[in-house]
Amino acid sequence: MFSDGVVAINKPVGMSSHDVVNRVRRITGERRVGHAGTLDPLASGVLIVLIGKKATTRQAEFMAGDKEYEAEITFGSTSATDDAQGPFTQVATLEALRDVKEEDVRAILPHFVGTITQIPPAFSAIKIAGKAAYKRAREGSLTQEMLAPRTVEVFAIDFVSWVPAIAPFPPTCRIRIHCNKGVYIRSLARDIGNEIKIGAYMSALMRTRVGDFDIENAYSLESFEEEIKRERGQAGISSSNPPRAFFQSHSLHAQPDSISHDQKVIRHTDAEQ
Repeated sequence: MFSDGVVAINKPVGMSSHDVVNRVRRITGERRVGHAGTLDPLASGVLIVLIGKKATTRQAEFMAGDKEYEAEITFGSTSATDDAQGPFTQVATLEALRDVKEEDVRAILPHFVGTITQIPPAFSAIKIAGKAAYKRAREGSLTQEMLAPRTVEVFAIDFVSWVPAIAPFPPTCRIRIHCNKGVYIRSLARDIGNEIKIGAYMSALMRTRVGDFDIENAYSLESFEEEIKRERGQAGISSSNPPRAFFQSHSLHAQPDSISHDQKVIRHTDAEQ
């Protein structure tokens, strides 16, 4: 099986974070696998996967890293889930949306930088009296008053692109967010739409960095599996033994913020701690 380590996986759209964990279990033969920060099925990007006992016990360290995202926001409607799952409620007509300009969105983005208050999405894993909010939302027992506002920190928001309303399509924009842990990008998209008074939801999301783990150095599940096979083959070992050489370049003896970016992000925990 695979020795203790940490790998950055580029999660594809359509898979849950738990799906990725299960796939890594099958690839490595290691039962103790977890992750450091959930990505919803409709989101893609960096998912830190923790493999083995030593790595999984350090989950909190890797979850504490700052994060970067690129999000698409669609204007004119709200979503019960605050993302593209819906259901949707139209807030503005296409005629009204034609009047919305790129400058309108750029002007309000600074309002969401710094220490801000957010209300989590109704369909989130926040626990309310011991039960996840999304479970209460599905059964119809969740009220807005149950979702307590949270104070979070957004370091920067950069405007990336703007697509104006062209019938029958509403306007969209893409933004890049640098934030601390705990920020809901779905809530940010919803609140931006509320600020402009036309409604909005997050229609796409990619997490591009968590701490020192960036998307350029993340493995796809397919390339990770091929790398494991290649290393085992070079070492002349069976699938029941760990590919030792595979981890020698990155040690978990270092803190999570001290890893170089010169190669794909895998760290070995052998004999450390």
